[in-house]
Amino acid sequence: MRLAFLGPAGTYGEQATRQLAALEGIDAPELLPQSGIRSVVKALAEGRCDAAVVPVENSVEGGVTACLDGLWEHPDLRIRRGLVLPIRHALLGSGPIERVSEVLSHPQALAQCSLWLSEHLSEALQLPTSSTAEAARLVAGSLFRAAVASPRAAQEHGLKVLAYPINDVPGNCTRFLMLQRQAGSRTADAATLCSLAFSLCSNSPGALLEALSCFATLKLNMSRIESRPSKREMGEYIFFVDLELPADPALLEEAIEALRGHCQHLALFGNYPLTNLSEEQ
Repeated sequence: MRLAFLGPAGTYGEQATRQLAALEGIDAPELLPQSGIRSVVKALAEGRCDAAVVPVENSVEGGVTACLDGLWEHPDLRIRRGLVLPIRHALLGSGPIERVSEVLSHPQALAQCSLWLSEHLSEALQLPTSSTAEAARLVAGSLFRAAVASPRAAQEHGLKVLAYPINDVPGNCTRFLMLQRQAGSRTADAATLCSLAFSLCSNSPGALLEALSCFATLKLNMSRIESRPSKREMGEYIFFVDLELPADPALLEEAIEALRGHCQHLALFGNYPLTNLSEEQ
């Protein structure tokens, strides 16, 4: 089975992909690293892989916009399974930490370590890269560059761990999604979340409240709601929602049918189980 993820080797995305493959009972998966999150989603949409793993939100920095936009652009994709992965960043390099004048990493990783970097490397220039492991690859051999990445990336790219852990929040974690073009069937006991996105019929007072009342009336709990610009006009948004599945599946179906009347577009990404590795540590 071919699984696309944000590469190169050594990213947290690769770790999440291997964990998700094990949870799904996928033996010896073929891992296909991609150069960006949108590229991961596109590889699946174009049929170049059987499933894709993408980060959707971080507990410190919030939603991963590239993932949300990719899901909205490809509403035929479905979520097979979710995974919450603990994130423990390290500062990696080939030279001593005293000589570091440039720090490279994915923008989210830099933001998750901003306080540590300001305290210990306040004069260093921070440079964004497409992934944490790509940063590790780029700094290999340099005596003045360092990367914010996982300790595993140090092994992959022959780097030293200069400091660990350096993330500002000890409980830092990221939720990853395994996507497929067609999700397999799930029993009611196996699935714990339902993810969907919608745009409203009109930008009028109370329109969003009326849409969300479809969940409140039936006492369905939202575990997340996030908005993204529609990119069509100022003030128009797309809303991404995660719902905790009720004991009675009919309640979810009733809520979605009621919601349709308030939506211009509605995308259902499926019901799926969520495994939280941070709670197991």
